[in-house]
Amino acid sequence: MRFLFDQNLSYRLVTNLKDLYPNSSHIRDIGMEEADDSDIWDYAAQNGYVIVSKDSDFHQKSFLYGHPPKVIWLRLGNCSTNTIISLLRTHHDAILRFDQSETTSFFTLE
Repeated sequence: MRFLFDQNLSYRLVTNLKDLYPNSSHIRDIGMEEADDSDIWDYAAQNGYVIVSKDSDFHQKSFLYGHPPKVIWLRLGNCSTNTIISLLRTHHDAILRFDQSETTSFFTLE
């Protein structure tokens, strides 16, 4: 499983989580920092990414369209990158189960 981190998250997540989520990217790494949500959605679906975002728009898209791509919605408000790193590490097993589920399109972490 590999993540595509949205622009509302730090690009440093890629490096800090590469041991658990290898081959992940931040949208700035793929030149999509100015792309709209639909283009990011399509890119993630075509390239096998799970979108990780604080943006509720992706959560709503997952209701409308299902997956792929799958979406991890971080409902954390304003917080540090270290808090997000800790959350994604702590819930690694649950995230793996989510990724393997054939029926679940989104996963919320708070």
